[in-house]
Amino acid sequence: MKTQTGHGTISLTALLAIYSISMVTSLPGLAISPILGDLQHIFKGASDLELQMLESLPSFIIVPFILLAGRLSLHVNKKKILIIGLAIFFGCSIIYPFSNSLSLLLVVSALLGVGAGMIIPFSTGFIADNFTKRYRTRQLGIASSITNLTLVLATFLAGVLADINWHYAFLVYCLSGISLLFAFKLKSTPPPVTPLRTITATTTSTKHQWPVALMLLYYFITFLVVTVPFNLSIYMETLKHYKDPDISGTLISVFFLAMTIPGVFINNIISGLKTNTNFIALCCITLGFVLFILKAGLVILTIGILLIGLGYGCMQPIIYDKTSASTEESHATYALALVMSMNYVALITYPFITQWLQDLFSTDASYFPFLLSMILGGAFTVYAYFRRNSPALGMQMQS
Repeated sequence: MKTQTGHGTISLTALLAIYSISMVTSLPGLAISPILGDLQHIFKGASDLELQMLESLPSFIIVPFILLAGRLSLHVNKKKILIIGLAIFFGCSIIYPFSNSLSLLLVVSALLGVGAGMIIPFSTGFIADNFTKRYRTRQLGIASSITNLTLVLATFLAGVLADINWHYAFLVYCLSGISLLFAFKLKSTPPPVTPLRTITATTTSTKHQWPVALMLLYYFITFLVVTVPFNLSIYMETLKHYKDPDISGTLISVFFLAMTIPGVFINNIISGLKTNTNFIALCCITLGFVLFILKAGLVILTIGILLIGLGYGCMQPIIYDKTSASTEESHATYALALVMSMNYVALITYPFITQWLQDLFSTDASYFPFLLSMILGGAFTVYAYFRRNSPALGMQMQS
C-alpha cells in the first residue's frame, strides 16, 4: 500500500515509522505526574525542588538538544540521529523501573531529555522531507493529532500502572521501543549538499533565515493554552460543586482530546476558512477563556475547554506547515527544530512569568491566569485580524 506524497509515493511501513515518532514526542514527564505524591513518601528526605525537577528536568534538557539535533541534521544523516535519540530514550525506559534512588531517577530523567530532544525535530522533519504542499499539510495535521492523542492515552495508562506500583508508571516510556524498531525502516536522509548560507541584514531571500515570526507565534499560543492543564485543578477548587480531582482530570483529558480533532481535518478547515484560519482559531481560544471568567457551571466550562483545545489543535499543524513551506526543503528539519523548541520554552517559562505577574498585581486569585490569557488572547486576536494576510498568520490551501 502506497501513500501519495505530492512528488511520488511512500510505503505504509515508512509512513507508520514517521507516525510512531510523533507518538514518542508527548511522553517526556508523563510518568512522573501521577506518582509525585507517592515519591514524597518514598523519598522522605527529598526537597520539593528535587521532586519537581523529576518532572521539569526533561523539558529543560530537551530545548538545547532539539536545537542541536536540528543543526546536526544539516551535516549528519537524519536517520542516524533519530536512531541514536530513540536508543537513548528506550534505554532510559528500561532503567527507570529499576531505579530506587532519587539521584539515579534525576540522572535518567536528564538522559531522557537528551533522547527526546534528538527525536522531536524529526516528528515533523521527516514529513517535510517526504511530503509537499497539501499532502504535507494533511500529514502534519495527522502527526499533531497522534501526538495529542498519545498524550491522553499515555497519561491514563501511567495513572493505571502507578496504582499497581509506582515503578510501573515508567513503563509508558517503553512505547519508544516501537518507534525504534520502525526507525530502521525509514529511508536514510543524507545531509544537504550545500551549506547553510550566512544571513546578513541585507539578505533578500528568506529561505535560510530563522522563522522568528513563527517561533514567537508558537510560543505565544502555547503560553496561552498551557493555562488549562497548569491551573485547572486550582480553578476548580473555587467552584462549589466541582472540587473532585476526578472532574478536573477528566476536563484536562477533554482538552487534549479536543486538540487531536482539527489535525485530522486540517485540509478541510483551511479550504473553508482560508486566510482567516488562524484568526478564527485565536477567536476560539480567546472565547474559551472568556467562558472560564464567567464561572457559569460545568457545561459552559467544558465548552470553553473544547474551544481552547480546538483552536490550538488547528494552529499547531498550520505553524509546522508554514515553517516547512517558507524554508528550503533541505533545511526544513532545522527550521522546524527552532519552532518546536518554543513549545518547551513556553512550558518552562510559563510558571515564572505568571508568578511574577501575580506578585506584580498582588493577587493569588485562582482565575488570574485565565484572566491574563483572555486579555492577551483578545489583544492578539485583534492584531491577527488586521494581519491575517501576513506570512506568519495567513494560510492558503496549497494545490
